[in-house]
Amino acid sequence: MRIGSVDVRPLGGAPGCLAMILVSVLLSVALTVVLNLLLR
Repeated sequence: MRIGSVDVRPLGGAPGCLAMILVSVLLSVALTVVLNLLLR
């Protein structure tokens, strides 16, 4: 995938898998905190 002149490649193998899991967990936690603050 190219963005301008930068070639962005997804990480493969175990490190990429762990990184994607970590990112999704962090995003879900952050979204939960934001929603709790907004709907308090």
